[in-house]
Amino acid sequence: MSAARSNRPRSRRYDDADWQPDHLDHLDEPDRPDPDPDPDPDPQADSDVDEPRWSTYRDATKGPQPAPTWVVGDPMAIDDDLGVMKSGKEADVSLMRRYVPDPDGAGDGVSCLMAVKRYRSAEHRLFHRDAGYLEGRRVRRSRENRAMATRTSFGKELIAHQWANAEFDILGRLWRAGASVPYPVQLLGTELMMEFVGSVDGVAAPRLAQLRVDRPTATQLYGQLVDTLHVLADAGYAHGDLSAYNVLVHDGRLVVIDLPQAVDVVGNPQGFDYLRRDCDNICGWFSSSGVWQAEPLELFDRLSAHVRRVAR
Repeated sequence: MSAARSNRPRSRRYDDADWQPDHLDHLDEPDRPDPDPDPDPDPQADSDVDEPRWSTYRDATKGPQPAPTWVVGDPMAIDDDLGVMKSGKEADVSLMRRYVPDPDGAGDGVSCLMAVKRYRSAEHRLFHRDAGYLEGRRVRRSRENRAMATRTSFGKELIAHQWANAEFDILGRLWRAGASVPYPVQLLGTELMMEFVGSVDGVAAPRLAQLRVDRPTATQLYGQLVDTLHVLADAGYAHGDLSAYNVLVHDGRLVVIDLPQAVDVVGNPQGFDYLRRDCDNICGWFSSSGVWQAEPLELFDRLSAHVRRVAR
């Protein structure tokens, strides 16, 4: 890879530095009466009526197009939050059902289930391990880089947006390349909606760490994982936090999840260290399940060769 390309930062643009407050002269104007006041307001009128949460798909950044046929894109769809499935230090993951009500009132029309990942706000989010991952993800403006480095409230918000955008972007790239990852449906702020991996009745697929499988099954799953890691390496990335806890298995299909910390192996000074750690962690689980092919150094060499070939 040429020096010009290797030194080029991978950046995302944030436009708040140019923001100026609206003109505030209107605050000095005298109060004016409501031109059409309600003569007999009824405070109980809407107390028993829950406003539906309309689909945000139209206003969000959408995943790779054309979207899979199961994605409900109707602007009249309703998003029904079914509760938190997993609570983490950086984000909560909930189950969401998006559906279009049946016009005849006989039930629900088309619908789909999605996993919704909501990154925590600055005051509640714990940035306990992000410094190394963020190397190589510098943004263009020095003010923003300083804010992220010193962990100001503004800097933490920028980091939260970086995590959400990074996961959305890498999921889209991998999904387009044929890797076994959830399809990223949409991104709105720090809320990422993606394919739900599990049964049609909302039971999430088990994590690899929860399974006890025989050697032939483990060998077959390891082959699937290596295929996805090759796609990741061909894009120049390492997962960065790979273990048996962020791999799902559903109906014999292995799905890699939790990719916000995906590392640019060449652009990050610790990139190859993260790649080696991924190989050590995941091969440890498969080796304990009898997969003799799961040799961490051999896997690391194969993936490193993919990364270096792309970087040239």
